[in-house]
This record gives sequence, C-alpha cells and structure tokens, in this order.
Amino acid sequence: MTATTYRDALREAHREALQRDPRVLLMGEDVGRYGGSYAVSKGLLAEFGEARIRDTPLSELGFVGAGIGAALGGLRPIVEIMTVNFSLLALDAIVNTAALYRHMSGGQFHVPVVIRMASGAGRQLAAQHSHSLENWYAHVPGLRVLAPATVADARGMLWPALQDPDPVLIFEHAQLYNLAGELPDEVPSDIAHAAVRREGSELSLITYGGSLPKALDAAAALAADGISAEVIDLRVLRPLDDATIMASIAKTRRALVVDEGWRSGSLAGEVIARIVEQVFFELDAPPARVCSEELPVPYARHLEEAALPQVTKIVAAAKRLLGRPDV
Repeated sequence: MTATTYRDALREAHREALQRDPRVLLMGEDVGRYGGSYAVSKGLLAEFGEARIRDTPLSELGFVGAGIGAALGGLRPIVEIMTVNFSLLALDAIVNTAALYRHMSGGQFHVPVVIRMASGAGRQLAAQHSHSLENWYAHVPGLRVLAPATVADARGMLWPALQDPDPVLIFEHAQLYNLAGELPDEVPSDIAHAAVRREGSELSLITYGGSLPKALDAAAALAADGISAEVIDLRVLRPLDDATIMASIAKTRRALVVDEGWRSGSLAGEVIARIVEQVFFELDAPPARVCSEELPVPYARHLEEAALPQVTKIVAAAKRLLGRPDV
C-alpha cells in the first residue's frame, strides 16, 4: 500500500499511459506549462515534450474536435476540459460526432478518445462552475461514462479507458483532488462494475463521485445509532451495473440514492426506476433520494452547503426510510 492523493494518482496514471503507448497524448487548456488547472499534469510537459502534452486555445469545441480527429487518425488522445460547465461548448462534438461514428459508419470507424473533466460544487465558485451534469452524458448511447471517487480508481481507470475503442468520459469531482488515501499494490482497473464500499444489511446508500465520502460518513453516523447501511459506489454511470445494485437491494430491501445532480431528470431517478422495474417485490419501503436543491448553485458558503447533499441530510433521509426518524 502506498499513501497518495487523488490528484497524484491521476498524474501517475497519465505518466504510465504516456510511457506505455506512444499513441497517447494529453491536450487541453493549460495542461502543459501551467501543469493543468488542478495540477494533474504538472511536470509532464518537461518529461514528454510538446508533441505529447499540448496546450490548446481557449475553445472547447475546437480542441475536443481535434481530439476526436486524432482518435479517428489512430492516436489515443486524452482531452482535458477544465470543468463540466465548459463541456457544453463541445456538446455537439461529443454527442453528435464521437458518440455516433461507430454506429453511423456501420462499425468501420471507432473514436478511442478519453475526455476528462472536473465536476461538482462545494468550492464557492458560483453557479457557472458548479454543475453536476454526469447524467446528461450517461443518457447518450455510444459513450462510456466513469466517475472515479477513490484514489485507487483515479489511478486505475485511465489505462483501460484508453483501451476502449469508443469514447470514454471521466468525471472527476473537484472536491476529490486533495483526497488522501492508500493505493493498493495491485491497482484495480475495472471500468464495468459498481463497487461495494461498505457492507450493510438494513438499507443501501447508492451514490458516485464526490458524494461517496459523504455517503460513507453517513453510514458511519448511522452505525453509531445502530443502523447498518451498505454503500454502493456506482463509479460506472454508463453502462450502469444493475447486477450489483439489485444484489444489494435484495439483501437490504431499502434504497436511498445520493446524487449531487438536480432531482428532476437525475441519475438518481434512473437508478430508482431500474430498482422498481427489477426488484420491486424485494422492497420493504419506497426508494428515496437525496439530491441538490432545484436552483443554480449559490455562491455564499452557507447557501451552497444548504443546496447540496450533506451527511446530515443523508442520515435523516435514511432514518425516515427505516421509519426511525427519532433514532
């Protein structure tokens, strides 16, 4: 086991990929001389040179399109978008081009591009830099959507994503970059399955990304009150791992989904719909969810905190689900 941070684990994942495959390159705003907006690529320009660590103009549509073209031309580009909010400027390239080429070419063309972006709120960056839009992309056939929430997944998911012949989007919650953890000697490289992060027997807390630490803290608080909560880290948002979700529900018989996205049209809603469709008769209570409030994320610290899922909200929702609100 090695102590590291989420940021450093990502950097080592990039270094390994660049060393293992000469077709891999990193491109995006400030990824070179500046070292990346979140310091993920710090030092890589000096090590690998400008041909493989490419600073781009401030044009998401332009450099995402260039990355897609490079992938079609035989390279394995990693495209870094500073924040999910700015990915909307490249939505056409991602959704109308990258996601569709294999289908529209009858399997003749693949787009093996990895697009990374920071996501989420909690840093007082106001509404235009605080979105959680993972569900928008998880809605689109032709894309694989990942949300690493641990140091191990930050280290292990990039290389298998680069081996995927189709486009992969990786969402890195900005609150996780400073997360410290232990990196196992054998780093997992699973980009197909959800993970059980804590075993439990009375309800399942289902979440992903920046909400995972909150769900784990909530499970610990519930345990102090004698309530056993299982924590499922979805981590692969498309395709969802229904089997792991349903196995957990069959055991606990209750589901609480925690999602930083807005409630309306949320990924939480999709997960709940699948639970109802597949294991309805296993449930002892209606599934519930904790999502962000239906408003642009506020700038003021106390309002931002009030707008987002928090440990206290998760604990209260779990106790209501169990019919034990006063515990």
